Amino acid sequence: MKAPLLLTALALTALPAPGQNGSRPGIPGIMDPNTPIEKLAGGMKFTEGPVWVPDRTAPGGGYLLFSDIPDNVIYRWQEGGKPTVFRQPCGNTNGHTLDAQGRLLSCEHSGRRVSRTEKDGRVITLADRYDGKRLNSPNDIVVRSDGSIYFTDPPYGIQKDQEELGFYGVYRLSPDGRLTLLTRQFVRPNGLAFSPDEKRLYINDSQENFVYVFDVREDGTLTNGRMFADLKSPGKDGAADGLKVDIRGNIYTTGPEGVWIFAPNGKLLGKIIPPEVPANVAWGGRDYRTLYMTARTGLYRVRLKIPGVPPGRKRR
Repeated sequence: MKAPLLLTALALTALPAPGQNGSRPGIPGIMDPNTPIEKLAGGMKFTEGPVWVPDRTAPGGGYLLFSDIPDNVIYRWQEGGKPTVFRQPCGNTNGHTLDAQGRLLSCEHSGRRVSRTEKDGRVITLADRYDGKRLNSPNDIVVRSDGSIYFTDPPYGIQKDQEELGFYGVYRLSPDGRLTLLTRQFVRPNGLAFSPDEKRLYINDSQENFVYVFDVREDGTLTNGRMFADLKSPGKDGAADGLKVDIRGNIYTTGPEGVWIFAPNGKLLGKIIPPEVPANVAWGGRDYRTLYMTARTGLYRVRLKIPGVPPGRKRR
């Protein structure tokens, strides 16, 4: 897709200027100036797929699960502690989310499937084939409030000669188990997230460094795909990868340097730049005002002013 979906990019605005003496600028209405970015863990190979799991018995009201893809491990982190192994091996999982029952849904690179962790610990396959052919390497995942699962399927976890489909799609898995191809018009589809009212679906293309947006029909299919934002930044490390939204519909996408924050109309509000370039983000904490960032070898967090949308929730 050198641009079959492209229309006109929405205008971007300038970022806030850096403060003096190394101070960190704020993002009006979202982050106060000099808000600290905390490093929670380090020494890993490539962290990805954070998801917050509410748990009233855990310090901080829950815990974070995230992957270290090359080490084939899912870690669990909770307040006041260090990451512990949740599962290893794990199919080289990348993206994670929760369904309405709080069960973990995972995109597995080497497993080439979307899996679900049952309450008794069993891991079952939800989708691993389309039209009789193996999926490429499911990457990121989101759940709609009706229980349907949307995921992207680029080839990052496999070699070229392992590909069976011949394209890189975005799929919808219905609550009754029907897998539907929504679009194949991406170079490298990656992170995805619904607007709070679920009327729009944002999808990243990591190779093109674009964010796209689609309108969501009543039946869950997509229409009117167009470019929402261009993240191209020559010479800067990072790509359009993980993606989340807050309750006001602002879009938080990883990209070159850090996390880019866009208003629903496409205006660039600012960037959060941690010490390492992030690959994915997740909302968490008791009030969902903490943004967790998996960034190369480390795990980071920052407190923000607007809560995020928890997995599978719809705001009318």
